Amino acid sequence: MEHSAPTPLRAPAIGAPTLGVGMVGYAFMGAAHSQGWRTVGRVFDLPARPALAAVCGRDRDAVRAMADRHGWAAAETDWRALIARDDVDIVDICTPGDSHAEIAVAALEAGKHVLCEKPLANTVEEARAMTEAAQRASSRGQLAMVGFNYRRVPALSYARTLVAEGRIGALRHIRAAYRQDWLVDPVAPMTWRLQRDRAGSGALGDLGAHLVDLAQYLAGEELTGVSALTETFVRHRPDPETGSRRAEVTVDDAALFTGRLASGALASFEATRMAAGRKNSLRIELNGEKGSLAFDLERLNELAFHDHTEPAHTAGFRRILVTEPGHPYLKAWWPPGHGLGYEHTFVHQARDLLTAIATGTPVAPTFADGLQVQRVLAAVEESAEKNAAYTSVPL
Repeated sequence: MEHSAPTPLRAPAIGAPTLGVGMVGYAFMGAAHSQGWRTVGRVFDLPARPALAAVCGRDRDAVRAMADRHGWAAAETDWRALIARDDVDIVDICTPGDSHAEIAVAALEAGKHVLCEKPLANTVEEARAMTEAAQRASSRGQLAMVGFNYRRVPALSYARTLVAEGRIGALRHIRAAYRQDWLVDPVAPMTWRLQRDRAGSGALGDLGAHLVDLAQYLAGEELTGVSALTETFVRHRPDPETGSRRAEVTVDDAALFTGRLASGALASFEATRMAAGRKNSLRIELNGEKGSLAFDLERLNELAFHDHTEPAHTAGFRRILVTEPGHPYLKAWWPPGHGLGYEHTFVHQARDLLTAIATGTPVAPTFADGLQVQRVLAAVEESAEKNAAYTSVPL
């Protein structure tokens, strides 16, 4: 492990080319992505610098206020106009899932690189069309990446390294849970996230997509089949936009499913927005023949590691504080022991995409990775709907 002196925060490399970023969507994810684009060049030595060219939203006043607050040079109210801008090289999509496919395909066909928030789309068919567009664009040197930001948590990136190095041996189990509580109150108002035509699914796509991607990323292999249950506990909610007191909720509140990976390893997943007291609790554990790894997002600078090859009288889980300069992404940040937070995952995401574009190297996760996650989500919904004991993930 490298233990060099920490590198101070810095300005972007002099002479590096500039890539203009145009972002569609400006709410929660838009703010998080803005933080990443605004900060990345001040932290990392980059082969290309981002310029916050324009942000797009339908509400003219709101998007202009967002642009001023987060440092975007211009505001647009039509995403087609944003894509057509000569100063936009990268289109960053932070909208609800029902618009991902149309915007992404148009941006790729216009010669832009694309970053699209997860899940990639609302259906397998949309995700497949996006992936095919990305494959065509790749022959022209364009890149397309899915925003699974938790891959960019240094502790999880380091966990992937340990698995790839064989530190836990052949994988036996993955268990993953993502729990929130913002819908526990039955009179919590209707939002687009509770409408199938906008969001595609509920906790399954919102939270479960992260779990599926992390499980496959950390394991280095794909899920081949699932068995699932889903439930909508509160089926009607007040809608402040229409005044209705009984707007129908058309997505799941919670999803539980088991799965099998290509190697035969077993996995279990829980995604819910109805877990009272859990604000943003993501936990994942991997058990192998030689050891185990465990991560908790509420302690995101830590990774728990058990080496089962050690003598039993000294073996046990130990805490790895993932803040050393030799750990993923950390050399550019603070001295050891000075932890990072949620927003830094978006800085790392921006760094990886800019580096890949400027150097012509592969990017991950690709739209093909996003399509694979979408296939798993579809298999979960099919299994739950049919009450099937086991549903294969479609190819």
